[in-house]
This record gives sequence, structure tokens and C-alpha cells, in this order.
Amino acid sequence: MAEEPELEPGVAAPERQPNTPGARLRAAREAQGLSIQDVATRTRIAQRQLEAIERDDYAALPGIPYAVGFARAYARAIDVDEVAIAADVRNAVHNSDLGSNRYEAFEPADPARVPSRALAWTAAAIVVILVAGFAVWRTQVMTPPTGEEIAAQQSAPAPATAKPAAGARPAAPVVQTVLFTANDDVWLRIYDEAGERLKDGLMKKGESFTLPANARNPMILTGRPQALTVTVGGKPIAPLGPPDRTIADVPVNAEALLARAAPAAAQGQGQGQAAPASTAPVPTGPAAPVPAAPAPAAAD
Repeated sequence: MAEEPELEPGVAAPERQPNTPGARLRAAREAQGLSIQDVATRTRIAQRQLEAIERDDYAALPGIPYAVGFARAYARAIDVDEVAIAADVRNAVHNSDLGSNRYEAFEPADPARVPSRALAWTAAAIVVILVAGFAVWRTQVMTPPTGEEIAAQQSAPAPATAKPAAGARPAAPVVQTVLFTANDDVWLRIYDEAGERLKDGLMKKGESFTLPANARNPMILTGRPQALTVTVGGKPIAPLGPPDRTIADVPVNAEALLARAAPAAAQGQGQGQAAPASTAPVPTGPAAPVPAAPAPAAAD
């Protein structure tokens, strides 16, 4: 056996450098003034498991992957080279009796980043609820309505229309269709206020033309107004002019045509009421005296 070198009096023996991964981790932790509990708080690893790593007692850990993963987390928490520590732990495990057991290729994730069991169950429940809700929605959307549902929708009463409130503006008047029908061959031209021709040419007998609803201030030019039959919403309108007289710039929108029909109807009613009056018998004798109104009684 080789003799150990003698040390001079007063000179301390040099400290042996730790060689095992656990010893290096422990030395680094103590150099930083940290307790094992401080490292457990940082890594979220049980203190007894950290102590097993410092003792290089890997058999006390759940398995080889956990031994490597816990050592890496320990080294990261105290700013030690985690890659070198992990490699040393693998070598130490393979050289021990524990290395003869089956080695799993994966290593656990960083325990500080692994969610808690309650959080994992909550996330799983949310995923299940979302999947079930999507399945129900898809089933309702993709399922066609049955005959009973269609019949129920068709037989449902229509919603009652609300009466306009007092002071509300009346609804816009319904646009009435203006229809020109040729009762004889007639040439005509219908144009708007910009001069655009809406109808221009010869209309054969029996041919019809419907005035566009969006025509702006339409007017007519023709030499035979009596050859045209004009209706507004199915209501006939009086001729637009005297027979065989050229008319031009005569408004033919629904409002103007209905305004032309109103005086004509009123004139016809006036003539119909005057006729009976003209045939009434005229008295030939002297007019009967009109009795005077009684004089008011004198006041007492």
C-alpha cells in the first residue's frame, strides 16, 4: 500500500472534489446557501426524492426515467449543467443493479411544468363537454325536419301586424301598374324626363306595354290618342287627348293618370244629376204666394 504524503504542520488537507452527480448537486446547493426544502419548492419535487438524488440512491425513485428527469430539474433549479448531470445519472444507473432492469426510453417532463391532477381532470371534462355539444349541434343541423314539423310550421298562424302608433308616418303608397294597350295600330313614343325613350315605334292592335315602375316623370307623344286604352292598377283611364290630335309631353305616371280620371268622373256625375232636373215639369200657372213668417210676439 502506498504511503500517504505527509502534510506539513498547519496545512489543511485538500478537500476531495465530489465525483458523483448527487454529490455535485449537493455541493452546488450548499455553495448557494440553499436548503433542500428550497430546491423542493422550486422544482415541485418531493424532498425525500431530492435527498435520494443527492445520495445517488436511484433505487428509491419510481424508475430510471424519473431519476434522470428529477436530476435535470434539480440541476436547472440551481444553475448547474443539466445535460452533464443527466448523462452522469444515466451512466451511474446503468452501472448499478438498477440498470439491469428494463430501461424506458422516455423521460418525464419537467415536474415544475406538469399541471396538477385536478387541472388535468378539469381540462379533460371541458374537452368532453365541448365534443358532446358539437355532436348534438351537428346532429340537429344535419337532421332534416320531419313531415309533422313542416306541417306545424305551415299551419302556424301568421304573426299579427302591429297597428301604426299615433303620429307615425303612413306606409308608402303601393306603386300601381300603368298599362297601355293598342285597340288599333298606333305610333307612339314614351320617354322620361331625361329624354330616354322607354317605348318608341308602332304598336300593333292588341299589343300592350307596361310602364316601368322606376320611370322618372314619363311622358307620351302620339297622333292617335284614341287608339290607346290606358289602365292604372286595372282601372281604365279616360283618353289622353282628342281623336286624331297629336299630343306631346303628356304625363303618364300613375298619379297623373289618376288625377285625370278624377275630374272626368266628377264631370260625368254632374251631368247625370243635371239630366233629371231638365226633364222636371215646369209649372205654367201663377206662382203660389209664399206665406210670411209669423211676427214675433210683443214683449209685455
